[in-house]
Amino acid sequence: MLYLFGSIFLSSYLTLAFKLCERYQISIFQAIVYNYITCVLVGSVVNGGFPINATTLHAKWFQWACVMGIMFIATFNVIGITAQKMGVAVTSVSNKLSLIIPVVLSVYLYHETVQSWKLLGVILALVAVVLTCYQSNDGLGKSVGKWNYLLPIILFIGSGLLDALINHVQQTYVSAQNNNAYLISGFFAAASIGSIILLVQMLRKKQVFQLKNLIAGILIGIPNYFSIWCLVHFLQAGVWPSSTSIPVNNMGIVLFSSVAAWVLFKERLSKINWMGIVLSLIAIYLIAFGANF
Repeated sequence: MLYLFGSIFLSSYLTLAFKLCERYQISIFQAIVYNYITCVLVGSVVNGGFPINATTLHAKWFQWACVMGIMFIATFNVIGITAQKMGVAVTSVSNKLSLIIPVVLSVYLYHETVQSWKLLGVILALVAVVLTCYQSNDGLGKSVGKWNYLLPIILFIGSGLLDALINHVQQTYVSAQNNNAYLISGFFAAASIGSIILLVQMLRKKQVFQLKNLIAGILIGIPNYFSIWCLVHFLQAGVWPSSTSIPVNNMGIVLFSSVAAWVLFKERLSKINWMGIVLSLIAIYLIAFGANF
């Protein structure tokens, strides 16, 4: 269970860190690029070496790792912007309730059956996202532009498709022997794409290197890698089936990050927002344990 608590704490830290980036005027994009470079370095140390070689480049899963890398950096940017514009609670719910997308796609792609309670959980999850995002201002009292309400929806869809992609590749191409190489390859693709874009922007004087952005990226990257490391070890421990373990992990992240944002950043949530958070916990519980009812 220690791995579960580690995953919940570190994953919640990532969303909270983006709020601090706003406070200290950290460039989100630069921090995210440095974060993925850090993930590659830390992962290689844990792995005992850089896993990408000529054999890796011809592996069937490598092209999917590149796609995953593109989705990594795109989704992480949306998480950062949503956390700053709409608050940590909204970001956490939108991000973690996206698990219903791989659940629905599993029914279509792998012909898995969905019990009535789990189906109810999927429906409640959609309602929870709407209720949590329903507000006239963000947690800090600033006005929210109408286009900002699209951010949680984009995050919900993007994160869900990313989870579905990872699940599909894990079931089709990846084994215990190459799982770490696949993960680091995804981080490497995100770091490479981000570095190229950042370099071009710097040459065009649209971005300027600042040490604080590098430090922020390192402080985000190390927990980012180990949040996934903890989750993988928790799943390998087999406390529950993965169809239960992942929703339980997400439920803990939603609850912990929402309370932490309320305490640390004084995010003001309406009764409707809190209703959405409670509903999200019920939805995740039904998705995880509905089959036992």
